Amino acid sequence: MTDFRRAAMPVLTSTVLALALAACSVGPDYVRPDLPTPAVFHGAPATTGLETADAAAGTAATAEAGAPTPATADDRFWRGFGDPLLMALVEDALAANHDLRIALARYDRANALLRGAKFDRFPTITANAEAGESRASADQAPGVARGDRDGESYSAGIAAAWELDLFGRIRRGVEAGRAEALAGYTDLQAAQVAIAGEVAHAYLELRGAQERLRVARGNADNQRETVDLVQARFDAGRDSEFDTARAGAQLEATLSRIPALEAQVAFSIHRLGVLTGRTPDALAALLGEAAPLPTLPGAIDPGTPGELLRRRPDVAAAEARLHAATARIGVATADLFPRFTLGGLIGSQAIDSDMLFERDSETRFIALGIDWSFLDIGRVRARIAAADADAAGELAYYQQTVLLALEDTENALVRLDRARAEDAHLERAARDSARAAELARIRFDAGAIGLLEVLDAERTRLQAEDAFAAGRTRSATGAVALYRALAGGWPHSLALQEVISRR
Repeated sequence: MTDFRRAAMPVLTSTVLALALAACSVGPDYVRPDLPTPAVFHGAPATTGLETADAAAGTAATAEAGAPTPATADDRFWRGFGDPLLMALVEDALAANHDLRIALARYDRANALLRGAKFDRFPTITANAEAGESRASADQAPGVARGDRDGESYSAGIAAAWELDLFGRIRRGVEAGRAEALAGYTDLQAAQVAIAGEVAHAYLELRGAQERLRVARGNADNQRETVDLVQARFDAGRDSEFDTARAGAQLEATLSRIPALEAQVAFSIHRLGVLTGRTPDALAALLGEAAPLPTLPGAIDPGTPGELLRRRPDVAAAEARLHAATARIGVATADLFPRFTLGGLIGSQAIDSDMLFERDSETRFIALGIDWSFLDIGRVRARIAAADADAAGELAYYQQTVLLALEDTENALVRLDRARAEDAHLERAARDSARAAELARIRFDAGAIGLLEVLDAERTRLQAEDAFAAGRTRSATGAVALYRALAGGWPHSLALQEVISRR
């Protein structure tokens, strides 16, 4: 063994020197881009919506107590609607949605690739064994007896190969893999945001369509009574056929709204079924019965743009991919420098199995290899240029993602604020038009006005009540859109653990 140590000493010395130099990693170190970010959201109002008198009184009392009035984005935002069925649907979707399972599989793949890249930092060790029997022909060994031309060979050994990462090629690869795994994780978070938001949006659209369907059917019932009344007056000779036809036409126009609303209800039910990992018709019995729109949550505090950018998973994913692209520049740049590999073998070879591990059958080999692509410098620099271009593209994508996130939030703030302001007017219009229709019927029965005024009042009532129902739906979905834009308080860690545990 003394000879082996003497032969291995120069190589081991070189290895120690290489490890001392291994702290060097070529290529640029990743630095988060410094992007100009506004201090506040331009579209954030003092309060995100109109308040009732009681709510305003409560707000004033809270302000006097020194507590902030707007609610922050809850980590289970859908609870703010106070609808147990909506809560259950979102939880089901987070556990069973197939898009989420796809995102989880991609995250698992990125983690597996990262584990593989980490193994490159250590020696690759393999073991082999071989047993063989051979016989030389008489022509190969003339004059040798047949039995003496037979031979056996046995060998067993362990080999190791280790790339000495002097210039950081492997470390940069691990760095890129780690960033890609982080991107996969944040993609999974973004999928959670999208799925929970889509379930809430589809559910609110369903309840809004059911409310509009109730309004249409209620108005159709009222107009049917008007048609019966006009028909009776016509039969009594008090009204003309023209009035009867006009009343019937208005009723048919109202009835024509119903099939489209019924289809919208069915579409929303089908969407919710698929979002929760079920067949499209699986929730028909559960959701087919009409229910009112859930109560809208109160004012929502959007925080600051800086907080938003730290919270949005799509921004985090874009930054992680920029980090990975930057690290891959180092991987490509390392090819400009020599690649050192330490290899070794220790084993035993013998012509008889009984002698395989005897002292004299020992074999060993140790070597330091150098691989340098300096003669292929053109291809190396082309790969570096490609990596630089990838990083530039990822930087532009990251910057664009940041701007789109800010735009998305600004638009959601304005949309929700204006939708709630619109609701206040639509509610008063619906209330006043209903009262006007009632008064028109009373005056018509008294003979004070003609049928035209009654039909006009009923048409206005239908339009106002339908517009109010549609407006409330827009406000509710606008609140969901704002929560989705804020990505605030979404179940980043808890729901992820739940999904992984339920796979």
